Amino acid sequence: MRAVIQRVTQASCTVADAVTGKIDQGLLILIGIEDADTEEDMKWMAQKFVNLRIFSDENGLMNKSVQDINGNILLISQFTLFAQTKKGNRPSFIRAARPDKAIPMYEAMSAFLSRLLGKKVQCGIFGADMKIDLRNDGPVTIIMNTQDKDNF
Repeated sequence: MRAVIQRVTQASCTVADAVTGKIDQGLLILIGIEDADTEEDMKWMAQKFVNLRIFSDENGLMNKSVQDINGNILLISQFTLFAQTKKGNRPSFIRAARPDKAIPMYEAMSAFLSRLLGKKVQCGIFGADMKIDLRNDGPVTIIMNTQDKDNF
């Protein structure tokens, strides 16, 4: 599982001119799922998301988590995080999980994050042509990969 986490002051997802998810201060999380991902990976990553201390405290230091600030999460599925560009100029997405594996894992991540935050996580629509608008705060952008947990 790979994720790009962005600290935002606002973010939204629109599909076919309808807003499917919208947040103010919080995290925009782009998540890619691969076949090797397990429920343990999902739970590990979700815990990291809600506990990352990347929001400023009263001294301007990154000491607060999305939970601490009562922030929100917009979760977007993004299989292109598994793009392989080694050969040629057209990316291959062979490592990305097929929908029969990825959709249940994405839905489980959303539900688990909602439980951890104590409120509904906003989402995009899996597999849809989504338009994401955001205002990155900082900018703060973090990349995580469950296959490389020792570096996170």
